[in-house]
Amino acid sequence: QVQLVESGGGLVQAGGSLRLSCAASGSINSIRIMGWYRQAPGKQRVLVATITNGGSTNYVDSVKGRFTISRDNAKNTVYLQMNSLKPEDTAVYYCIAETIVSLTCNNYWGQGTQVTVSS
Repeated sequence: QVQLVESGGGLVQAGGSLRLSCAASGSINSIRIMGWYRQAPGKQRVLVATITNGGSTNYVDSVKGRFTISRDNAKNTVYLQMNSLKPEDTAVYYCIAETIVSLTCNNYWGQGTQVTVSS
Protein backbone atom coordinates (compact mmCIF):
# COMPACT_ATOMS: atom_id res chain seq x y z
CA GLN A 1 0.00 0.00 0.00
CA VAL A 2 1.09 3.52 -0.82
CA GLN A 3 -0.36 6.69 0.65
CA LEU A 4 -0.12 9.99 -1.22
CA VAL A 5 -0.70 13.45 0.23
CA GLU A 6 -0.84 16.43 -2.10
CA SER A 7 -0.43 20.09 -1.29
CA GLY A 8 0.21 23.38 -3.01
CA GLY A 9 -2.98 24.11 -4.91
CA GLY A 10 -4.73 27.44 -4.81
CA LEU A 11 -5.98 30.45 -6.72
CA VAL A 12 -3.62 32.29 -9.05
CA GLN A 13 -3.96 34.81 -11.85
CA ALA A 14 -3.21 33.88 -15.43
CA GLY A 15 0.52 34.00 -16.06
CA GLY A 16 1.31 33.11 -12.47
CA SER A 17 2.97 30.06 -10.96
CA LEU A 18 2.20 27.33 -8.46
CA ARG A 19 4.12 24.33 -7.20
CA LEU A 20 2.30 21.16 -6.25
CA SER A 21 3.84 18.58 -3.92
CA CYS A 22 2.98 14.92 -3.45
CA ALA A 23 4.49 13.08 -0.49
CA ALA A 24 4.48 9.29 -0.63
CA SER A 25 4.56 6.89 2.30
CA GLY A 26 4.08 3.18 2.84
CA SER A 27 5.54 0.70 0.35
CA ILE A 28 7.56 3.34 -1.45
CA ASN A 29 10.19 0.88 -2.66
CA SER A 30 7.55 -0.64 -4.93
CA ILE A 31 6.85 2.63 -6.74
CA ARG A 32 7.93 2.58 -10.36
CA ILE A 33 6.39 5.74 -11.77
CA MET A 34 4.83 8.82 -10.23
CA GLY A 35 2.86 11.50 -11.93
CA TRP A 36 0.07 14.01 -12.02
CA TYR A 37 -3.37 13.89 -13.58
CA ARG A 38 -5.97 16.62 -13.66
CA GLN A 39 -9.73 16.73 -13.95
CA ALA A 40 -11.60 19.83 -15.01
CA PRO A 41 -15.32 20.22 -14.21
CA GLY A 42 -17.41 18.01 -16.45
CA LYS A 43 -14.38 16.43 -18.09
CA GLN A 44 -12.43 13.21 -17.77
CA ARG A 45 -9.30 12.88 -15.69
CA VAL A 46 -6.27 13.25 -18.00
CA LEU A 47 -2.56 12.72 -17.68
CA VAL A 48 -0.40 15.80 -17.17
CA ALA A 49 3.11 14.51 -16.47
CA THR A 50 5.00 11.47 -15.27
CA ILE A 51 8.46 10.71 -13.93
CA THR A 52 10.11 7.32 -13.62
CA ASN A 53 12.48 6.09 -10.94
CA GLY A 54 15.28 6.80 -13.34
CA GLY A 55 14.17 10.37 -13.79
CA SER A 56 12.69 10.11 -17.27
CA THR A 57 9.82 12.54 -17.74
CA ASN A 58 6.81 12.76 -19.99
CA TYR A 59 4.33 15.61 -20.50
CA VAL A 60 1.06 16.17 -22.25
CA ASP A 61 1.56 18.57 -25.14
CA SER A 62 -0.55 21.33 -23.61
CA VAL A 63 1.85 21.81 -20.68
CA LYS A 64 5.21 21.27 -22.37
CA GLY A 65 7.53 24.19 -21.73
CA ARG A 66 5.37 25.46 -18.87
CA PHE A 67 5.23 22.62 -16.33
CA THR A 68 8.14 20.68 -14.84
CA ILE A 69 7.84 17.45 -12.91
CA SER A 70 10.63 16.48 -10.51
CA ARG A 71 11.21 14.19 -7.58
CA ASP A 72 13.19 14.26 -4.36
CA ASN A 73 13.91 10.63 -3.53
CA ALA A 74 15.25 11.49 -0.08
CA LYS A 75 11.88 13.04 0.80
CA ASN A 76 9.78 10.58 -1.22
CA THR A 77 8.14 13.59 -2.80
CA VAL A 78 7.20 14.52 -6.35
CA TYR A 79 6.70 18.10 -7.44
CA LEU A 80 4.89 19.78 -10.29
CA GLN A 81 6.15 23.29 -10.99
CA MET A 82 3.54 25.11 -13.03
CA ASN A 83 4.50 28.36 -14.73
CA SER A 84 2.68 30.62 -17.16
CA LEU A 85 -0.62 29.26 -15.93
CA LYS A 86 -3.71 29.64 -18.09
CA PRO A 87 -7.40 29.57 -17.17
CA GLU A 88 -7.68 26.24 -18.99
CA ASP A 89 -5.25 24.75 -16.44
CA THR A 90 -8.01 25.08 -13.85
CA ALA A 91 -8.74 21.60 -12.48
CA VAL A 92 -8.36 19.29 -9.54
CA TYR A 93 -4.86 17.85 -9.73
CA TYR A 94 -4.28 14.29 -8.57
CA CYS A 95 -1.00 12.61 -7.76
CA ILE A 96 -0.59 9.00 -8.86
CA ALA A 97 1.93 6.31 -7.97
CA GLU A 98 2.25 3.14 -10.00
CA THR A 99 3.72 0.19 -8.16
CA ILE A 100 4.83 -3.24 -9.27
CA VAL A 101 4.96 -6.15 -6.85
CA SER A 102 5.36 -9.73 -8.03
CA LEU A 103 4.56 -8.67 -11.60
CA THR A 104 1.30 -7.05 -10.45
CA CYS A 105 0.78 -3.36 -11.13
CA ASN A 106 -1.35 -1.14 -8.92
CA ASN A 107 -2.17 2.54 -9.05
CA TYR A 108 -2.59 4.69 -5.97
CA TRP A 109 -4.16 8.14 -5.98
CA GLY A 110 -3.94 11.16 -3.77
CA GLN A 111 -7.00 13.06 -2.60
CA GLY A 112 -6.58 15.85 -5.14
CA THR A 113 -5.77 19.52 -4.84
CA GLN A 114 -7.69 22.33 -6.53
CA VAL A 115 -5.89 24.69 -8.89
CA THR A 116 -7.86 27.70 -10.09
CA VAL A 117 -6.45 30.15 -12.62
CA SER A 118 -8.34 33.39 -13.06
CA SER A 119 -8.25 35.40 -16.27
